[in-house]
Amino acid sequence: PFHMWTPDVYEGAPTSVTAFFAIVPKIAAMGLMMRLLYVPFEAAMDQWQQIIVFLAYASLLIGSFAGIAQNNIKRLIAYSSIGNMGYALIGIACGSVAGVGSVILFLLIYLLMTAGTFAIILSMRRDGIAVEKISDLGGMSKNHPVLAYCLAALMFSMSGIPPLAGFFSKLFIFNAAIASGFYALAVFGVLASVVAAYYYLRVIKVMFFDEAQDPFDHNIGLERRIVLLVSILFIIGFIFIPAQFFDMSISAASVLF
Repeated sequence: PFHMWTPDVYEGAPTSVTAFFAIVPKIAAMGLMMRLLYVPFEAAMDQWQQIIVFLAYASLLIGSFAGIAQNNIKRLIAYSSIGNMGYALIGIACGSVAGVGSVILFLLIYLLMTAGTFAIILSMRRDGIAVEKISDLGGMSKNHPVLAYCLAALMFSMSGIPPLAGFFSKLFIFNAAIASGFYALAVFGVLASVVAAYYYLRVIKVMFFDEAQDPFDHNIGLERRIVLLVSILFIIGFIFIPAQFFDMSISAASVLF
């Protein structure tokens, strides 16, 4: 919840730099946090769990409600990332192999969903000039139907709507929380997910139901196409093998125990 600088940096930085900020530092920080808390500070779990639970509550609260008022898509993704780290903190607070495993899987899914989303945001250009307003997506389903449906799938996944990968990432987190006795935190996470779904679904509404804006440039780079393709194939293909991915994440998490 202390990342209140994030929306301003996301908005002001070049979009490629914003994409880096949205993915790499958060995954590195969560990996470091798990190594630190579960190895040298494992004996003090009763103490640090209280702090992690508070941070999870605060991150979910700020990330969910602050994103509602955003009109810039990069600022919206910034608050989305704050909320998503709140879900990861729930898994860390569990103090169990299932909790850490669910965080590892959550971060993998978060990485691919965010990469795919930024591949589309990087393609939001008119006459070579980047545009960032959510309203600029108006009528995208008519001008760029493939991009619109890809972004819709990513937004559905981020909001945790089944059966996409984002649903399973949150499901495993909540299961681990309930198994560890954090019932209130799991319920709060579900409610925060419902609130956050508003601004994800708002993006879809703008693309498919608002008045059409001028179309974006069509020269989407090969690299962005590949990133978007991998992201979409993963969040949809994950439906068929969630247990296998969860088993692999549990195997990785067991190293810490």
